Amino acid sequence: MNRRRSLGQHFLISSSIAKSIVNLANITKDDIVLEVGTGRGILIPYICEKAKKVISVEKDRELYLQAKEKFSDIQNLVLECGDAFKMNHKFTILVSNLPYSESRKAIEWLVQRKFSHAVIMVQKEFAEKLVAKTGYKEMRAISVLASYCMDIRNLMNVKRSNFSPAPQVDSIVIGLTQKHQISGNVMRAVNRLFSFKRKTLRNIGKQLGIAIDSGYRLEDLAHGEIIGIAKRICK
Repeated sequence: MNRRRSLGQHFLISSSIAKSIVNLANITKDDIVLEVGTGRGILIPYICEKAKKVISVEKDRELYLQAKEKFSDIQNLVLECGDAFKMNHKFTILVSNLPYSESRKAIEWLVQRKFSHAVIMVQKEFAEKLVAKTGYKEMRAISVLASYCMDIRNLMNVKRSNFSPAPQVDSIVIGLTQKHQISGNVMRAVNRLFSFKRKTLRNIGKQLGIAIDSGYRLEDLAHGEIIGIAKRICK
């Protein structure tokens, strides 16, 4: 198996879609834009044209070195090699064609950060998980984290034929506007709650050492109520 395919790396090859993604981000000359996953750099020229500063971070050293050579003349671009989710860059807008394997990690990282908005491309199925509503039995921790912390909008469908290598599924570009910021401890507590998803709240409370007098399950609660229970666990 191609190593990049196994990492979930499918490179966007459509310049018109790249331009549309950047236009959807509504970048101004006051913005510092973070791009997670430089890849082959298809978004970089369009982002740099609009932003005050662009920080693009790539895990793959070979791709990073290629980008350093290719974009050496762009003055407002900072290229870095490493894991963006372990860095502490300040930014106003996130723009990213995320590797599929990084989608969940990106959301869990974003809910802890202060930012204005993000435009990211994810697998269509993952986007559906993010907007799962209360009462939906397949609601997950990631649905609660994303919907509580951000307004989520579907912006553009992207067919698999626009990537190389072509993935097995179609993608979707989503817009995320920050509503709330939470701590890492609260994020982890939400994930912990969902490890007991099939239990009643009363039984979950017993497992976690807090009193919850309710026979409901997590899927019966509003997202904000679940965050409230997570905050109690953190105390």
